[in-house]
Amino acid sequence: MSTNDSRNLMASRWFMWVIVGSMCDAGLVVTNYSFGPRFQDAISLIDEANAADPVTIEVDGQPLPKELTHARMLMEWMGRLLPEPTEPLLLAARAHHIRRWESPRDSFPEGRRGYLRWRRDLQMRHARYAREILEKAGYEEEAIKRVEQIIRKETSKNDPEGQAFEDGLTLVFLETQLHDLVLRTNNDTMVDVIRKTWQKISPAARELALASDISPADRSLIEQALA
Repeated sequence: MSTNDSRNLMASRWFMWVIVGSMCDAGLVVTNYSFGPRFQDAISLIDEANAADPVTIEVDGQPLPKELTHARMLMEWMGRLLPEPTEPLLLAARAHHIRRWESPRDSFPEGRRGYLRWRRDLQMRHARYAREILEKAGYEEEAIKRVEQIIRKETSKNDPEGQAFEDGLTLVFLETQLHDLVLRTNNDTMVDVIRKTWQKISPAARELALASDISPADRSLIEQALA
């Protein structure tokens, strides 16, 4: 099996709960959760926004918008990491990178300071877009503030939903972006990135990461970082 075939198969496993239609159907809402009409309305509006992402990744042989795909994957991880994920957590997962492509990295200065400014600006931007959609869907202020808090990563260290959110982001990264990053980054830098990332995630997420279907080369790099 080729590398591309392996990655396509891997991605398809995370979409057992999603009916993948054409690009015109990208806003279709299919979830395992029943929180009522406003939840479905909000998910539909978020998906509609992310369906405009010009960057695509391949799932089951079909090119799908990157942020739409990642949002669905992260939302599924919330259900695997927590027995009963709350409505705000699921909404935050779905909207965490909403319209991310509108603020590319090169729109901020180079270097670590520029990178951190870019990341913070993205968090604020995503939270703002999420608020607009949730207000339109009829959510109360308390729920909206909680979604914003999770997206901006302002939860406490002891907040299980904040930890699940961080875990899910890492697991999506490992499944969809690690391989490409390894190809364009030197080994020492990648080892350092993995070590720092590993410190942020829970023991349960670490087990899931090691059990995930990643390439032998990527797994070897993770093992090197953890040695």
